[in-house]
Amino acid sequence: MNTYYVYMMTNRSRVVLYTGVTNDLARSVWEHQDDSVKGFTKKYRLRLLVYFETYNDINQAIDREKEIKGWRRSKKNALVETLNPWWHDLTSTLDPQREVPRRPLATRDDNLGGPSVVSRGMRCSKGIPSPPS
Repeated sequence: MNTYYVYMMTNRSRVVLYTGVTNDLARSVWEHQDDSVKGFTKKYRLRLLVYFETYNDINQAIDREKEIKGWRRSKKNALVETLNPWWHDLTSTLDPQREVPRRPLATRDDNLGGPSVVSRGMRCSKGIPSPPS
């Protein structure tokens, strides 16, 4: 029996949310994180897997993907928060038996819990002045 996934990816600042369908979630997530495929996900640096659902029927998965894509952003956010209220990267929850190549953390931009990169007194990701040291 085949397994299909409807999944949602976002970027570090959570500004953009991508919904997709695949039969190999680990591979698809790696392709997003590695910028293997040109287009929307590469342009917006979508690296964080924040939500996924599993289906045994490709038609059900495609229908669900289309349903979610038709929703307003607030409804998509609420869906993510039902299973992932802190919007953590769920990549580590994927099949531990499968080796998925990952870029070293130092070159990735999806470290939500880590310190902000500070340059000239500004946080690079949002342009918010850094607190005084």
